[in-house]
Amino acid sequence: MSENNGREWQLLEKVALASIDEQRKARRWGIVFKLLTFAYLVVILVMVTSGDKHGGKTTESSTDHVAIVELKGEIADGADANADDLIGSLTDAFEAKNSKAVVLRVNSPGGSPVQSAYVYDAIRQLRDKYPNKKFYAVITDIGASGAYYIASAADQIYVSPASLVGSIGVIMPNFGVQGLTQKLGIEDRTMTAGEHKAIMNPMAPITAEEKAHVQKMLNTIHQQFITAVKQGRGQRLKEDPQIFSGLFWTGQQAVELGLADGFGSVKTINKLAGTDEQVDYTQGKNPMDNLIRKLGASMGETIAAKLDLGNRLEVR
Repeated sequence: MSENNGREWQLLEKVALASIDEQRKARRWGIVFKLLTFAYLVVILVMVTSGDKHGGKTTESSTDHVAIVELKGEIADGADANADDLIGSLTDAFEAKNSKAVVLRVNSPGGSPVQSAYVYDAIRQLRDKYPNKKFYAVITDIGASGAYYIASAADQIYVSPASLVGSIGVIMPNFGVQGLTQKLGIEDRTMTAGEHKAIMNPMAPITAEEKAHVQKMLNTIHQQFITAVKQGRGQRLKEDPQIFSGLFWTGQQAVELGLADGFGSVKTINKLAGTDEQVDYTQGKNPMDNLIRKLGASMGETIAAKLDLGNRLEVR
């Protein structure tokens, strides 16, 4: 019995020591993983800070390059394509010592006439300030309405034959439901101080006076749009009244009408500028995107989602 008891104690001692050893290893690995996680977060914070300080540039280059700014999606205050970010990006691109040309790469259906006009005016000023630095617009899928408003400030516009271009017009969507509300027994109790404060109220008919007022406003903004396009495109525009009717065309038709200068992409501008290098100066991009794509790690995607760093009247 005593011999058996001794063996049992030895076995228990080995089990206890093995358990303690496993706990030590687990603690060591726990510390390692915590340090790796901390280092990962530090890298992300550095990237975020770096992105903010350098205006969202994805690359820095000390060699000759073509400076690219993306105009993508709806143009609106608070959207990715807003005047402040676009103007900041374009300013950085023009000011860059080694940028030999600036390209606005456009893929947008348009948006706010105010935001579009801000960017258009800023481009004209930058071109005057840097007369030896060419500014190009490259329209990919679509460059319509406010996006074309901005693009028309370029020295030259390049498109794909299948791009959608134009839509030089202004729209204010509205609808009337007064007949429906009467059938449903819904009473409009809107109260105002000011005779026309409830203008365009969908639950009330629009008067001839109010309709004329809104139409005059739209015509004024439309004329501002037309003036900007004529100023930008000059004698290249064909004499066709349909150009400013709000219609849009393929890139091939746009070239024929003088709305664009030829077919090409950013690579075309690289050839014109004599350099293969490209640098993206677009502000507002999520600085973690490239890191997440490279790591391909689900943890990175989760952190990005939780941090969410990000990331009317329309001319159409």
